[in-house]
Amino acid sequence: MIEAIQISKSFGKLEVLKGLDLKVNQGEVVSIMGPSGAGKSTFLQILGTIEIADSGKLLIEETEVSRLSQKALAKFRNDKIGFVFQFHHLFPEFTALENICIPAFIAGKSRKVASDAAMHLLKLLKLEQRADHKPAALSGGEQQRVAVARALINNPSVVLADEPSGNLDSNAATQLHQLFFELRDQFHQTFVIVTHNPELAGMADRSYTLSDGIWQ
Repeated sequence: MIEAIQISKSFGKLEVLKGLDLKVNQGEVVSIMGPSGAGKSTFLQILGTIEIADSGKLLIEETEVSRLSQKALAKFRNDKIGFVFQFHHLFPEFTALENICIPAFIAGKSRKVASDAAMHLLKLLKLEQRADHKPAALSGGEQQRVAVARALINNPSVVLADEPSGNLDSNAATQLHQLFFELRDQFHQTFVIVTHNPELAGMADRSYTLSDGIWQ
């Protein structure tokens, strides 16, 4: 599903990633741990085509993404990749349902198709009673589950999560961790999760540790 080959990235004179390789199969949950500043988020952003590597090759579903035009890459990213961040990044003026629909609208889906899919996800995540609530009226755990639903709305092949439980209490974090594996089992999606949480890393099919730009 994902193949990263000799990925390198520098910011000025700071070499952040030093020729990383990674293969992730369909339906796998892979975690990446490491100290702050090790390059974990940068590597995840490269996997998500948000950041561009200085050198190396990235294939997602056998598509070499560097060969895509900017327009084709944006469509590929919206269709194939879902993102969950430490901060939920929900729009405060929109309801939970409306926030989830946004990637579907970008993909050109009708309001009815998007709303039906969003409501299905809200029910799946046991949030259907919160559909019309804005983020300020939701708990931290509920906000993050809405963000997960938004990541899933276009049925992406890959879900990338960057410290997804970093701002949650232990109970909400445990529920979110369990949710990732339930979703994997139901939809066979591939998850790559950057985390400092050893419990979540231990649940993954494979766990890697990144330090000083290389795998340890």
